[in-house]
Amino acid sequence: MGHKAIDELVRAEEGLVSRSIFVDDDIFQRELRQVFGRAWLFVGHESLVPKPDDYFVSRMGTESVILTRDRQGQIQVMLNSCAHRGMKLCRYDHGNNRTFTCPYHGWSFSTDGKLVEKPGELVGVPGHATHYKGELDKKQWGLKTVAQVVNYKGAIWATWDPDAPPFLDYLGNMRLYLDAALDHRDGSEGGSEVIGGVQKWRVKCNWKFAPENFIGDLYHDISHRSVDIVGIGPGGGKGRRDPSVTRSAICFPELGHGLLGRLPFYEEGPYAPQYARYPEVEAYYREVHERRERKLGAAMRVQTSVGTIFPNMSFHGRQPRTLAVFHPISPTEMEMWRMYLVDKDAPEAVKEAARHYFLRYSGPGGMTESDDMENWTGATEASLGAISRELYFNYQMGVGHAEPVPEIPGCAVNGEYTEENARIYYRRWAQFMNGLSWDELMAGAARAQEQAA
Repeated sequence: MGHKAIDELVRAEEGLVSRSIFVDDDIFQRELRQVFGRAWLFVGHESLVPKPDDYFVSRMGTESVILTRDRQGQIQVMLNSCAHRGMKLCRYDHGNNRTFTCPYHGWSFSTDGKLVEKPGELVGVPGHATHYKGELDKKQWGLKTVAQVVNYKGAIWATWDPDAPPFLDYLGNMRLYLDAALDHRDGSEGGSEVIGGVQKWRVKCNWKFAPENFIGDLYHDISHRSVDIVGIGPGGGKGRRDPSVTRSAICFPELGHGLLGRLPFYEEGPYAPQYARYPEVEAYYREVHERRERKLGAAMRVQTSVGTIFPNMSFHGRQPRTLAVFHPISPTEMEMWRMYLVDKDAPEAVKEAARHYFLRYSGPGGMTESDDMENWTGATEASLGAISRELYFNYQMGVGHAEPVPEIPGCAVNGEYTEENARIYYRRWAQFMNGLSWDELMAGAARAQEQAA
């Protein structure tokens, strides 16, 4: 489509999105700066770095970053690149280092607050007194660190943009639905951990197909018919997951986040047995359900099936309870990561049963994920041609039928089957790509809060 303006490529109100934004390299390069260089990005989970000096190598866009817990217990995120010649400091996925030493020329950097004034400061330079004559200003040559980092109930988020709004403002009331994934199953705040490490694999597709898939696309469930017939759910019957009441497509139009889940409700309802094959697991979740009833009482609560936080993080809120992130590699390739959550204090039998179920459901060998990957790669391949990229994808299901959710400011619902959530996602993408200021990007969400007050 040549060099058409972003507003020509994404006509969200009409439900039209150009295929070219999924395959064009110029668009991709702009995304790295305009989206990944500014937005809040999910980096990992605190349970991946449980001890001081632990590190985990993550990504922010195409940048390799180090997620580490310093000796004061604080989470730090910094570019995995030596300030001298750019060599990667950490070449293993995870480990434990008090300092990060470059294997190329030996420069070393520390996060220890007893040694440095700020994380990633340069502390060791071979030949500093002789070769550099003591003239190199170490304070000027520390590692590039993120502008802001937040630990939200164990989930670590960061942004390169010092002007980005606070994370909770960026998240808005999508927070309620993220909480449903991160909190303990008994309703206590936090209390989850990642088990089994992180699954990583590459997919020959544009990175945007994945968050779109999980933001509220129930329509594609036809793709998983074979999985439903086989029955890989924890209960041993047909189906893939926990039994659920009717889900709705819920979104936050001014922020670009969305999900499939339940609207606010005020009581738990009776416990539904789900783990017949695992008596110990069944007993645990029944007891947890009873605790949740007592703890929450008649308070408002929500429930998440699956959702997306703009731009590239998605999560399942029930079973399978997972966090996923989609790292761009090129216009037509991404690296997908999944982390699997359980209650930290759950018995080992419960964690082990969950782990086996997660592997059947998600990841590169998961039956459900395999269906999704085939869809995403096929759609990417079909958009590469000179004729194909001149066309638009259709996102017109449910245009004009969204309604506000009174209990949650800034929230809208559009039935069970709709493409509203995808439309608001691409509208948000277009806003970032157009270079709107943060005041402009957050104005709509601010108005929604004011109207609700």
